[in-house]
Amino acid sequence: MLYIQFMFLLLMLYLGSRYGGIGLGVVSGIGLVAEVFIFQMPPTSPPITVMLIIMAVVTCASVLEAAGGLKYMLQVAERILRSNPRRVTFLGPLVTYTMTFMLGTGHAVYSVMPIIGDVALKNGIRPERPMAASSVAAQLGITASPISAAVVYYLAQLTNIDVTITLLSILSVTIPATFIGLIAMSLYSMRRGVELEDDPEYQRRMQDPDMRKRIEETTATTLDEKLPASAKQSVILFVLALVTIVIIAMFPSIRTIADAAKPIKMSVVIQMMMLAFGGIILLVTKTKTSKVPEGVVFKSGMVAAIAIFGIAWMSDTYFQFAMPSFKAGILDMVQAYPWSFALAMFIVSVVVNSQAATCRMMLPVALGMGLSPALVIGIMPSCYGYFFIPNYPSDIATVAFDITGTTKIGKYYFNHSFMVPGLIAVITACCVGYVLASMFI
Repeated sequence: MLYIQFMFLLLMLYLGSRYGGIGLGVVSGIGLVAEVFIFQMPPTSPPITVMLIIMAVVTCASVLEAAGGLKYMLQVAERILRSNPRRVTFLGPLVTYTMTFMLGTGHAVYSVMPIIGDVALKNGIRPERPMAASSVAAQLGITASPISAAVVYYLAQLTNIDVTITLLSILSVTIPATFIGLIAMSLYSMRRGVELEDDPEYQRRMQDPDMRKRIEETTATTLDEKLPASAKQSVILFVLALVTIVIIAMFPSIRTIADAAKPIKMSVVIQMMMLAFGGIILLVTKTKTSKVPEGVVFKSGMVAAIAIFGIAWMSDTYFQFAMPSFKAGILDMVQAYPWSFALAMFIVSVVVNSQAATCRMMLPVALGMGLSPALVIGIMPSCYGYFFIPNYPSDIATVAFDITGTTKIGKYYFNHSFMVPGLIAVITACCVGYVLASMFI
């Protein structure tokens, strides 16, 4: 019966993924109701902490966007790319990785993708090389960001079982692991595919006069836009928020109030700081509040919160119910082959299209089986597997932005531009992360 119920869980996740975004959340609600009232599973608690973290971070980042901060960051990124155009295959992924590291979400990279493609094209570099790697790098950076929902959820859960684990403990593993994964992916990308002048799809498009004119004359740039002083101010304040969070994480005494026995949890601190600095940015830059919900960060972030609401609640209800029956067999396999749990996280991520939701589903399972904190931190990058099926918004947008046609979804669907870079980045990051976590945690 448990296997039938598991197949039902996968069916709900598949149906939700067909609609994406909010569809994932509400279709999972159907699955949750069926689990409780048909399969008689006791409902677990909804993922309130993760949702609140997402809402707080997204709110602050949305105020930053409304104040012009994202455009300022984009102009800085473009200057870096255009000053070193021959290194765009390294710098493009590094730029998108850094943006995700700072913002805690990979949905802020859409504006930089046309610029990366333009820099590559104008310098005779196959655009697929930096563009596909940059799309992967934007998502790879989530497990390295101190304010991402995935990292903060890991922190909240692991500190409950080992008080010595801090935000810096996790980041000291995930940042170097994902960065080395990024370098490995970029090295591969430098020579992938034929040169631009030898690409048949590019040559076919150049035969079309309209397409040829578009390729030769179109220039994507943000440098001709003059931004108000508030744009730079908002970025400085946002960076100050990140620095403040890291300092508070480093010194628990700062967050130990009065005679309290324990310091305030970092998940709570991050929520407070993100809300507070969102307010400070709003006041200092005099940004209109009506502009805040109009940006891409707010819309994508709130959609993600609703998706996680349904997915995590439905999945957690099933796994809590089924774990006593599955625990022995799964534990034997994972103890013999630790990497197998990374594979399980990867597969779940392919289905749910969210690293935070994957962590929310799988970390309690790992801890329930008694897996060590070092193991689950080391393999954390495996929660990014949704490049495997090319239906994620940033991947689809990247394909659309590449006017040369070199970044593509292949004839056989799985032979797409993001597959090999994604596999190289994630596998390398997990291997490096596992070694680092074994040494230092």
